[in-house]
Amino acid sequence: MKQIMTISAAVWLATVPAFAQSAAVGANPYTSTVKAQAEQVRSLILRTAEKVPEELYAFKPTPDVRSLGGLLGHIADAHVLLCGIANGGKPEFNQVHEKKTTRAELVAALKESFATCDKVFAATTDANGTTPVDLFGQPQSRLGVLAFNNSHTWEHYGNLVTYMRLKNIVPPSSDRAR
Repeated sequence: MKQIMTISAAVWLATVPAFAQSAAVGANPYTSTVKAQAEQVRSLILRTAEKVPEELYAFKPTPDVRSLGGLLGHIADAHVLLCGIANGGKPEFNQVHEKKTTRAELVAALKESFATCDKVFAATTDANGTTPVDLFGQPQSRLGVLAFNNSHTWEHYGNLVTYMRLKNIVPPSSDRAR
């Protein structure tokens, strides 16, 4: 029985995502978890930007939605906005990245926006993560805004998955060949 439990525990640990194993370790488990989740979705977004051929960046499933490139730019713009708010800044939504059209510009914008958020994560602890900030007229905690940014990014990754599937591209989250 003890051997079965040991094997079961080993199998369970092998299947738990790395971010879940490392996130709860340390002095700031809540902040670490939100940051690890951010890194997970960012990786998928960046791999999407690098995987999709540049000629599909203008693709729109319907005329009334953002193009694939526009969606990547929107994600970068939102990171700058929401991480700025989490850091106590005033909401100023600049849609500068959404207007970019090339892969090089958009990959650079995504990396820059991720770096902006990383600075906020580096300054965030579980203790100051409860600091109230103004999220569009609604009081939120600093860490709550960072978690909202993750949700927003996951939402748009779902959009990108649909765009890729419509063009017969296997999304990074489904690509087992990596």
